[in-house]
Amino acid sequence: MKKILLSIAIILSLSACASTHQDVLGTSQSQVQMRNYQSRSFDTNDKALVLRAVVSTMQDLGFIIDRADEKLGTISGTSYTHASKMTVSIRVINNKQIVVRANAQVGLQAIEEPIAYQNFFNALGQSLFLEAHEVE
Repeated sequence: MKKILLSIAIILSLSACASTHQDVLGTSQSQVQMRNYQSRSFDTNDKALVLRAVVSTMQDLGFIIDRADEKLGTISGTSYTHASKMTVSIRVINNKQIVVRANAQVGLQAIEEPIAYQNFFNALGQSLFLEAHEVE
């Protein structure tokens, strides 16, 4: 009888640890869906140019840059106007393209609306165009 009770207790404790909700990470969408609209590739291998453009874009959108690391390719900023934070990572792929991925959140809640990321990437694309053509 003790073995049965012990077995039931173990099964119940293990099943309590398992979760079938996608809300485990604070999101209602799959990670693949989110990564799709949080990422954009650009046809350049100039990491420093993209880094400068990301910093400029974030500042234009009202973010104060908290950290920027060229070696790691990460930029983090805070917008006190919108009470949000954003982290952007930059990585070179095949020495031909750079993939930029943005993650934003308000408080502890991830921003899941694709339009927010589309607006960021549209502004970043314009900034990269201006940077590439040396327009102030």
